[in-house]
Amino acid sequence: MSSPARQGIIYGVLAYGSWGLIPLYFKLVAEVPPPEVLAERVVWSFVFLAAVVTLLGRWPDVRTALAVRRIQLTLCISTLLLSLNWFTFIYAVSTNQVVEASLGYFLNPLVNVLLGVVILKESLRPWQIVSIVLAAVGVAVLGAPLIAVALAVSFAFYGLLRKNAAVDGLVGLLIETVLLVPLALAYIAYLESSEGSLFAAGDWQLRGKLMASGIVTAVPLLLFTAAARRLRYSTLGFLQYLAPTLQFLLAVFLFHEELSTAKVVALAFIWTAVVVYAVDSLRSYRQQRREQLTATPADL
Repeated sequence: MSSPARQGIIYGVLAYGSWGLIPLYFKLVAEVPPPEVLAERVVWSFVFLAAVVTLLGRWPDVRTALAVRRIQLTLCISTLLLSLNWFTFIYAVSTNQVVEASLGYFLNPLVNVLLGVVILKESLRPWQIVSIVLAAVGVAVLGAPLIAVALAVSFAFYGLLRKNAAVDGLVGLLIETVLLVPLALAYIAYLESSEGSLFAAGDWQLRGKLMASGIVTAVPLLLFTAAARRLRYSTLGFLQYLAPTLQFLLAVFLFHEELSTAKVVALAFIWTAVVVYAVDSLRSYRQQRREQLTATPADL
């Protein structure tokens, strides 16, 4: 394995591992209502990302992106999806529903495939159809769990929009937080004028935890960006299952969330769907590689 690929694996494991362990952070601030956690996360993410962009000298890229109307519109919609995803996940952790949240991220790649067919008019391989049907059965067993479906669908559409936006991860996320900051500050001001915010009323330990949300949000993204530059997309596809796997293990063995019979059955269908999808993707990639290696100069 080449040095860039090895580095990519390390960055990818750190990125998805961080996302997998992120419920631990939100458990630390579980005393704070989810809307306030979301508002603080937006504000401190902006502060951290602005510092990183300044350090890297990327403000010209930000101005260039904001000058393009299509990028503006795309990031406005992606911002709404991102805020929905963030709030749903924070709510899931604060209400002890991390198992259901992990289901959402197991489903996410399969929803991506479905969006590719419906929106991008891509064709499905037979085993991809099988994986989607199995996942659909798993969701049906749970009666279309709102948290899992909201996380999977919001992140799938978010990824689709960002895939077609001519802006990289760091600059795009900074612009998204810029769009959210006025709303976040307005909500914090409302809290101050009514029942009061826990950030203002709490001790410095709680304030420090909430301020750390900027680092918790941005660092995994920067690691992911570094991994994406060094790895094949198929490799990243396999690494992404690390995050929901860790979330599920935390939910069951550390948070002691109850696993009902319906959840176990649903998990069995969804995990089977994931395995079928992963194996089919690997076989397809290997076949493409063989065809490329055996192609003649005339074919190329």
